[in-house]
Amino acid sequence: MITGKNYIGYMLSEKGGKTYKTINPKLNVENSPTYYEATSEELETAMDLASKAFISYRDMPGKRRAQFLNAIADEILALDDLLIETYMSETGLPEGRAKGERGRTVGQMRMFANLIENDDWREPVVDLAAPDRAPLPKPDLRQMLIPLGPVVVFGASNFPLAYATAGGDTASALAAGCPVVVKSHPMHAGTGELVASAIVKAAKDTGMPEGVFSNLNSAGIEVGQQLVAHSKVKAVGFTGSIRGGRALFDIAGKRKEPIPVFAEMGSINPVIITQRALENRAEEIASTYAQSITLGTGQFCTNPGLLVAIESEELTNFSKDLGNKTAAIAPQPMLHPNIVAAYDRNGAAIINENETTLVAQYDGELPINYAQAKVVTVSGEAFLNNSNLQQEVFGPFSMLVQCANQDQMLAVIANFEGQLTGTIIAEEADYSSMAPLVQTLQSRVGRIVFNGVPTGVEVSSAMTHGGPYPASTDSRYTAVGSHAIKRWVRPFSFQDFPSELLPSMLHNK
Repeated sequence: MITGKNYIGYMLSEKGGKTYKTINPKLNVENSPTYYEATSEELETAMDLASKAFISYRDMPGKRRAQFLNAIADEILALDDLLIETYMSETGLPEGRAKGERGRTVGQMRMFANLIENDDWREPVVDLAAPDRAPLPKPDLRQMLIPLGPVVVFGASNFPLAYATAGGDTASALAAGCPVVVKSHPMHAGTGELVASAIVKAAKDTGMPEGVFSNLNSAGIEVGQQLVAHSKVKAVGFTGSIRGGRALFDIAGKRKEPIPVFAEMGSINPVIITQRALENRAEEIASTYAQSITLGTGQFCTNPGLLVAIESEELTNFSKDLGNKTAAIAPQPMLHPNIVAAYDRNGAAIINENETTLVAQYDGELPINYAQAKVVTVSGEAFLNNSNLQQEVFGPFSMLVQCANQDQMLAVIANFEGQLTGTIIAEEADYSSMAPLVQTLQSRVGRIVFNGVPTGVEVSSAMTHGGPYPASTDSRYTAVGSHAIKRWVRPFSFQDFPSELLPSMLHNK
């Protein structure tokens, strides 16, 4: 049941008079529930509860926290059709996407539960004393990872489940021993509340301290700003735009006690196509990438927004084919009118640059909130001389950069801003000469895909979902996979401690 209220620990609260509603983008109508924006008083209560919960939650055995995470997964599944229907009404996305994302959300929650069943993830190190060492005795040192404290998580607009209330940031922070306060995304507040209710029920049923989780509503930016600036917040997780992530990063850096902001932000995910690949399978590549560009109406952080190849007759034919195939795909609604407006505005800015050429766009009737897919081209020289052409257009939009030669292609790649992914489409005959391309691309991205598409991020211990700025604020960490837990911990050493006072994982074996 959706109440529209804030979850402050185990309490439902509606102290403020400021309200808002979500929108069904497919029908272009407001959904019926009304949501109450969190007040400063409610925010303070949530942070007080989180800070108190941390005292006991941080040292809770991993097996108990794992029970909590598995209970969350069970409760999310128990929401059944209500969750799927609410998701669809707030996003315009189809049932298959909703169920797939629910499966991913539940899967990563269980992955972190499995991870913390034992303490290996804490990387315990025992370095025994050497009192007879000369010229100075060596102390006994033991190190482990410990949780940072309460974490604020911002729900993402494009993944209302997997990157939101119980998404990867929340799952990994709870696994690490950090209470979580979620700033729910206003576009899918109902989906967020249903998931919040599942987390709270799981927390009660497994005996977690009140305040281990709270969910705050807000249609504006004020609540998020207050949370990041709050002295009891020790880290922030964010998925969204460069503008939003950078704003939070700056607030956190100006605090009396600066804190880390792990923001996964914009990315155009360049795709490099070799001449041999174009000669051998241009039509296949065009078909594959037309589908990838338009998948989910282009609203993936790994959407292939840029393709790079060397000028040739095959490339000219490929660009036309890609444009036609992309424009032929039936349009779908975007997540919200604001996202549609930004897509139209940012796409027009690229197309209106003198150096770009529009290859093709969907030219049929376009319902309100639906996106018009577009493919444009530009020369390698123009791309190098105009930084505006590197800006992300969030939606079914892609630009093909036509380079004069291999040297210019490498220069284009070296000039990229930081990206989440890079992709190489190549033939086996290319392998012997590909080292410079791979090395150059590796310095600009967090992951290289070979002969595939970047859309889709596997939840795996080997996955890196991050990259050099502005893809993320700290390229040393991943937002997806088991290593995402390392964002919410820090190394800590005990020196010359009696065994009775040490955590069990640091006892002599």
